[in-house]
Amino acid sequence: MLTAKRLKRRIRKMRNRLARRFFETRYGRELLVNALPSRVLAITADCGDHVMTFSPHDYIGRKIFRKGHFERDHVDRLLAILKERGLWREGTTLLELGGNIGTQTVYFGLSKAYARIVSIEPDPRNFELLQTNVARNGLGAMVTLVNCAAGESEGEIAFFQHQDNHGKSSALRQSPSDREISVPVRPVSAILSAADMEPRSIGLVWMDIEGYEPVACRSMEALMALRVPLYMEFSPSFYGKEGSAEFVRYLAGFYTDCLVFSDDGPVALKVARMPVDQVQYDVLLLP
Repeated sequence: MLTAKRLKRRIRKMRNRLARRFFETRYGRELLVNALPSRVLAITADCGDHVMTFSPHDYIGRKIFRKGHFERDHVDRLLAILKERGLWREGTTLLELGGNIGTQTVYFGLSKAYARIVSIEPDPRNFELLQTNVARNGLGAMVTLVNCAAGESEGEIAFFQHQDNHGKSSALRQSPSDREISVPVRPVSAILSAADMEPRSIGLVWMDIEGYEPVACRSMEALMALRVPLYMEFSPSFYGKEGSAEFVRYLAGFYTDCLVFSDDGPVALKVARMPVDQVQYDVLLLP
């Protein structure tokens, strides 16, 4: 006959087994990460072929916890397109503007598609996690990390930290609750020079900097003049209609063709015909 103490222990073990099974489901993981108290500052998760450390209170971190990755398919898709079109060059360097916490940095590093990666991230919250994720995945030898914004001149600029989605932090204020800080800013040309990188060694520019793309582009015209493949988030919602049209004209001065990505897949367009009436989309500018 079971004693009350043994019965409680058996019930507790059964409860824990059921809870573990539930919290291994995607829905269970979503409930768990959303319920974590604010005193839990960071989580490190085993994502299969890598580990990732993130804030459970950030949009990107919650996605990683639920799905095991954050838009890794975008990296795989892009590399496949570059290789299919003969645009991938072995031994070149990836320039990443907007490294965030290192999700795409790690995915590119694991792919071994590029000999080196230069990753630029201005937000000190993200940069600390970027350093951690690069180190924990053994990529320190191939990745150069730079804690600054990309701009037209050296100095400092106001930077606005989004409180709920660190990936939306930007040199442009998006919400009244954004916290304003000051971050260093440097031209891309100066960053590459400090990293001992020639423009011709860059095989791809990956850019996601929440509306600051026009400024960053003006700081790397040497790369654009070489028509280095440029993948970026194009955001008319930030630039406005006139600003979007002006940015398209500017890009068309360097590139002729592009692929615009939608839910239905990539669409080939002339750069001069890039849409300016959408909220946001990804585009690959082709040499």
